[in-house]
Amino acid sequence: MDEALKSSTYAFDNLPTRLLIGGNWRKGRGGEDIEVLNPSTEAAITSVANASVEDGIAAVDAAAAAAENWAKTAPRQRAEVLRRAFELMTERADFLAALIATENGKALADAKGEVAYAAEFFRWYAEEAVRLAGELGPSPSGAYNIMVQHEPIGIALLVTPWNFPAAMATRKIAPALAAGCTCILKPATETPLTAYAVAEILGEAGVPAGVVNVVTTRSTGKVVSAILQDPRVRKLSFTGSTEVGRVLLREASHQVISCSMELGGNAAFLVFEDADFDAALDGAMLAKMRNGGEACTAANRFYVHQALYERFVEAFAARMSAVKVDDGSLPSTQCGPLVNQDAVERIDDLVKDAVACGAKVVTGGHRLNRSGYFYAPTVLRDVPGHAKMMNEEIFGPVAPVASFVDEGAAIAAANATEFGLISYLYTSDLQRGLRLSSQLQTGMVGLNRGLVSDPAAPFGGMKASGLGREGGRHGIMEYIETKYTAVAW
Repeated sequence: MDEALKSSTYAFDNLPTRLLIGGNWRKGRGGEDIEVLNPSTEAAITSVANASVEDGIAAVDAAAAAAENWAKTAPRQRAEVLRRAFELMTERADFLAALIATENGKALADAKGEVAYAAEFFRWYAEEAVRLAGELGPSPSGAYNIMVQHEPIGIALLVTPWNFPAAMATRKIAPALAAGCTCILKPATETPLTAYAVAEILGEAGVPAGVVNVVTTRSTGKVVSAILQDPRVRKLSFTGSTEVGRVLLREASHQVISCSMELGGNAAFLVFEDADFDAALDGAMLAKMRNGGEACTAANRFYVHQALYERFVEAFAARMSAVKVDDGSLPSTQCGPLVNQDAVERIDDLVKDAVACGAKVVTGGHRLNRSGYFYAPTVLRDVPGHAKMMNEEIFGPVAPVASFVDEGAAIAAANATEFGLISYLYTSDLQRGLRLSSQLQTGMVGLNRGLVSDPAAPFGGMKASGLGREGGRHGIMEYIETKYTAVAW
């Protein structure tokens, strides 16, 4: 067991590492277990079970066996279970943060923020579980009544990424359970321990056996495909790349499964000439460096008005060069490692491509010569629009900056992407800000804010950034079937 975990006040020695199916922790039948590495040290933390296709179908069996009773469980009872899960997560915040910082590599401060955010989904949907009111009213002709009721959609497959291992799990599990659905969680193999820890908390909170099942596997494509081909599965919620999302949409089409997709992003960060400079700089650091840039909401392209450009680039580079990069589990760390070696090589290639296209490195621009998957926080200026990093999701601590003069050109550049998850906009003129926000082709806008994520707000994107919404009152409706009954009396 990794040394960083041994120092925790909670029992890391008892971390679950097997599949959770029907309330039982069991070995996987997919062959050799999956080794989990600490990206700060490249050392092994532990290993988790490797599920086979048969294990995946066993998880569907378990979810199906528990489905009727959970759907019939009173909303208030489901709410109390979710509320207890919130309380347990909050009580174990230090343990969960240390776990996330160790298996994910993110800075401990970011990990603590994630735990608080993740737990809040349980509290929010504990409250929403009892608010799924139907409708009743006369038809326009007056001949009968229109009665509308909400029912759980059925078994849900939840596929989550490695960058927010707690929050991406709770953001899906909480509304599913609140709606009365059972589920199968398939977490990323880079960060499975947090998912199992959350599942253990749910069991302690009173979630019945089979309502939440967790499977980890090396054969993700085969296992997920088999689950999606089972007619008992009626919902897929996926967070990950657009490329994989397209594959899963095709897979889900065979059984006409309802899909929620939170996919890639390419967020533009716009700073206009009338912006509060210090607020824009603070927002840029938050939007770029939260989770070390490994976030779908991370600012990917910075467009700064020519009047502020030189000053902004200089100040931004000074801030980035001062960021303390180290082992994510250390309290003093501000930016941890990337998730794996492939991520380091990909980002290094993007930086080299930008330089070849004419961009200039202001700070960073290189790997760190040490153990772990580290890359220096980087600012590049004068990055042309055809550079790869202006058209691909960077997913790391690299910030490309370009200038603009014309407002319309800035909005056009921001929208010139297939993605539409989030944009950031800084201006002191609220009327202008709201006008331009309506022109940005994204599902979310940070207007004079570098952080928008909130369990009470609908999270999701337009275009190739996804389908549906998570969070807010909208999130629970993704797990609901709406039934209309025509009735006369």
